[in-house]
Amino acid sequence: MNAPDGTAVAWFDRNTGHIEVKDEAWRQAVLDALAPHMTRHSASHRVVAPDRSLPPPPEHDLARRRPGAALKKKIEEISPGPLERCLAWMLKRPTEADSWKAGLRGERVVGRELARLSRLSPHRWRTLHSVPLSPTWDIDHLVVGLGGVFSINTKNHRDKSVRVGEHTVRVNHGEGRPYLRNSRREAALVARVLERGCGFPVVVHPVLVFVRPAVLTVEPSANGVRALDSRDLAALAPSTGALSPEQVETVYAVARDQRSWTNAR
Repeated sequence: MNAPDGTAVAWFDRNTGHIEVKDEAWRQAVLDALAPHMTRHSASHRVVAPDRSLPPPPEHDLARRRPGAALKKKIEEISPGPLERCLAWMLKRPTEADSWKAGLRGERVVGRELARLSRLSPHRWRTLHSVPLSPTWDIDHLVVGLGGVFSINTKNHRDKSVRVGEHTVRVNHGEGRPYLRNSRREAALVARVLERGCGFPVVVHPVLVFVRPAVLTVEPSANGVRALDSRDLAALAPSTGALSPEQVETVYAVARDQRSWTNAR
């Protein structure tokens, strides 16, 4: 439900009768407008007005998540037993968990660099890690500040040669990888979720961060995706002008609440 100026003020789920009111000033108008549609839900519907001035309940607060939280859980699920690990070590054969462990190390490196970014910047940046979109998909890092919103996709190709082209990424001159397409897709999804929760347009910039590559070559056009060496994340520090301080707080409040990401896809 929108106000006359187009601003979203409430949502109503016809299947459950659930109503969420974003602006308390519109509560009565919302209830009056929806009354004819709520007859069959009268015994069970409930109205929830999230208070963005307060953090979400601990079980829904993504600010508590550490870098690589989703990968850590995956590794715990697929790690081989002691005998299998010993056999893999003797045969010098990688296990299924090894590539996930490399990803975890990469996300932790980037997490430390983002903490450093916050310390270096005169304007505080808010950072979230491992934002869950589904049981098998998450956003590695989400950064919000006066300089805008950045959806970060981390790739751990340490000590390797990485070339970011117009459409694909090649590691050690290998086959093209769809990192650019995936990063744009993630940023577009994040923008939809944040706009739905904030009630105003939110531009989300896709960023590919490579963990300490030997060489990182970025062609002039990467189709809107910014590619950085993890050691260069501090370059974002002085960015300002994209969001007001009030918008930063609103975007961060929506983003850190795990319930905002329900059915994100």
